[in-house]
Amino acid sequence: MSKALTHAKIVPRRSNERGHADHGWLNTYHTFSFANYYDPRYQNFGSLRVLNEDRVDAQNGFPTHPHRDAEIFSYILSGELTHRDSMIKKGAEGKQGDDFFKMHRGDVQFTTGGTGIAHSEQNESDEEVHFLQIWALPWKRGLTPRYHTRTFSEEAKRQAFLPILSPLKAGPKATAEEEKAAEATLPETIPIHADLVMAEGIIGVDKRFRWTVGANAVQKTEGRNVYIHLPMTKKGAMKIRIDGRESAVLSEGDGAFVSDVNAGDVLSIESIGEAEAEVVVLDSD
Repeated sequence: MSKALTHAKIVPRRSNERGHADHGWLNTYHTFSFANYYDPRYQNFGSLRVLNEDRVDAQNGFPTHPHRDAEIFSYILSGELTHRDSMIKKGAEGKQGDDFFKMHRGDVQFTTGGTGIAHSEQNESDEEVHFLQIWALPWKRGLTPRYHTRTFSEEAKRQAFLPILSPLKAGPKATAEEEKAAEATLPETIPIHADLVMAEGIIGVDKRFRWTVGANAVQKTEGRNVYIHLPMTKKGAMKIRIDGRESAVLSEGDGAFVSDVNAGDVLSIESIGEAEAEVVVLDSD
C-alpha cells in the first residue's frame, strides 16, 4: 500500500458546485470560470485554466471561432467530434491528420493557439458526443499555431496511468527547428507549451493506480498542483478515493485540487465504486 502523503492538501470540487449551462444543443459543466460562469475562487490551478465537460447533440457543434495564446485540447469520452481549422488546405477535407480529424473515444486533438487560429468542432454524427475541453496557459505568448492529433490505447490505460501530454522537450527557449520537430519530454505523448503533464487511467473495481507527481518530465519540482477529474461516463457507478482519505472520495463529475506536493511524490487513487473508474490527471506547475 502506498504511503499517505500527509503533507498534501486535497480539496474536492463537487460536480454540483461547478458552473453549468444547458443550451439545448450543448450541456456543459465548467470547473473554472468560463464564458458566462464566473467565480473568483476558480480562475486557474497552476497553468490549468479551463476544464469543461461537454455533451453536444447530434448534428450540432461549435462554429468557427478564434483562439490565441492558449494550449487547447479535446479528449473524447464517447461519440464523434470533427475538427476543422483555418490552416487546412482546400481539398484536404477528410484527411486524418494534423489538419482534419474525426475524433472518437480515446482521441486527443491539441491546438497551440499562439499568434491566432480559427477552428470549428462539430458533431456531424447521429449520436451525442461527450468530451472534455481543457485549456492551459502557455509558458510564453506569440507561439506559432500548431495542431496535433493522437489516439491513446484503452488497454494501456487499464494497466497504469498513461501519459497523454507532456512539456515540449526543448522548453520555452525552443528554436524554430525544435518547435517544428515537436518532440515531447515523454515518448509517445503530445507536446504542450506548459510545465504540465496529462494522463488517464481506467482503474478496475477494487484496484489501485499510483501517480508519480511530475512524471519525471517537469521543470518545477516543488509546490506542484495536481487536478484529478472523474468524468460522468458510467451513470454514477464510478467512485474513487485519493490518498486513502475518506474526505477525498470522489463521485462522477467530481474533481479534486491536490496541492503542496512535489515531483516524485506518489499519489494513490483507488477505484471503490461499482464500475471501473476513468480518471484524468492534470499535473501542473
